[in-house]
Amino acid sequence: MRRLIANPPNPFVAAHREWLGEPPRAALRVYEETARSILSENDSPDLSFRWSVNPYRGCQHACAYCYARPTHEYLGLGAGTDFDSQITVKVNAAVLLERVLSRPAWSRERIVFSGVTDCYQPLEAVYGLTRACLDVCRRFETPAGIVTKSYLIVRDAELLAALNEAAGVRVFLSIAFAKDASARKIEPGAPPPSRRFEALRRLREAGVPTGVMVAPLIPGLNDREVPEILERAAEAGARTAAMTALRLPGSVRDVFLSRLREELPLAARAVELRIRGMRRGELSDPRFGERMKGNGPYWEAMRQLFLNSARKAGLDTDVRMAQRPQRTPAGEPAKPQSLARATMMHQPKGKRRGADDGQMSLFE
Repeated sequence: MRRLIANPPNPFVAAHREWLGEPPRAALRVYEETARSILSENDSPDLSFRWSVNPYRGCQHACAYCYARPTHEYLGLGAGTDFDSQITVKVNAAVLLERVLSRPAWSRERIVFSGVTDCYQPLEAVYGLTRACLDVCRRFETPAGIVTKSYLIVRDAELLAALNEAAGVRVFLSIAFAKDASARKIEPGAPPPSRRFEALRRLREAGVPTGVMVAPLIPGLNDREVPEILERAAEAGARTAAMTALRLPGSVRDVFLSRLREELPLAARAVELRIRGMRRGELSDPRFGERMKGNGPYWEAMRQLFLNSARKAGLDTDVRMAQRPQRTPAGEPAKPQSLARATMMHQPKGKRRGADDGQMSLFE
C-alpha cells in the first residue's frame, strides 16, 4: 500500500512543505543516472569492510528504521516517503565497476553490496544492475558480501554459486522479525520474513554460503522474536548469525517514531523508553564504537539472548570473513595499494580500527 507523503524537515533545505489538507499518496519515481563512480570507500571503524557498491539511491522496502534515510536529504529530497519512492538508478554501475576491477591497482578486496540501499529491491528485477555487478566480480575474481531482505536474490543463485567458486561470496538475509504481520508494520515494502527464510533455503541448496542478520535489535519490540528468527534461519540452512542495535541518526528518529505511533500506538511509548534506556537517555549515539551497539542491563540481556540462541541453533557468531589470498594477474602477491587513482570516491584514510566486540563483523 502506498503511504501518504510525509517527510521530516530537511536540514539542508531552507523551506519545508506542509500540506493544508491530507497529502497525496507517494508515487514511485525513478531517475536514471549516468554515475561518475560506483565504488565507495568506507573508513568507519565500526565496519570491517572497505569497499561497497550501491547501484541505487533510496529503497522501496520503506523500513522505518533505515539508517540510510538521511542520504536522500543531500539530494534536496526528504528522508521519509521520498526515500522510499524517489529512487535513483545508476544505469552504468557495471561498466564503472569493471573499469576499476580491471586496473592493475585493484587488489581483489571484498566488495559489499550494499551500504545505503538494498541492492535487490524491486527495481533490480527491471534493471539487473546488481546481477551485472556481481558478474563483474566473478570475472575479475573479486569476493563479495551481500546483505538483503529480498527474495529476488534467489534469481541469481547460480551466479552466486559461480562467484563463490571463483572468489568467495557470503549472503546475509536481514531478518528483524519472525512474524510476517509484525514486519509488515515496520518494513511495509520488504518481502515478508517467511519469504526470506525460504530464500536462505534456496541459496543454501545452490551451494551459496548464507547467514542471518538480526538487524536492528529494537528493545521492547523484536527482542523476544530473536530465538525464533535464529532457529528458523538455522533450519533453512544459515550457518552464521550477526546483529546490530537500532540506531536513529538525524531524521530517521522522526520517521521511526512516527511509524511506531501510527502502527503500534499502545507499545510506542514503552519502546521509545527502552531505546533511551540503552542509549543513556538519547535515541542515538553518533560516536564510532558506540553507535551500533547499546549500553545498560537491557541491552546486555538482549545481547546474551542473541548469543545463547545462536549457540542453541548451532549458528556461528564469529562471522569475520577471511580474505582470499590477493594476487596480481601475474600471480605474485599483491602489495597494498590505494585506489585513489582508480575511483573518484576515494577519501583520505584515517586510522582503521577493528570492530567493537559488541558489533558483529560481517565482512573481513
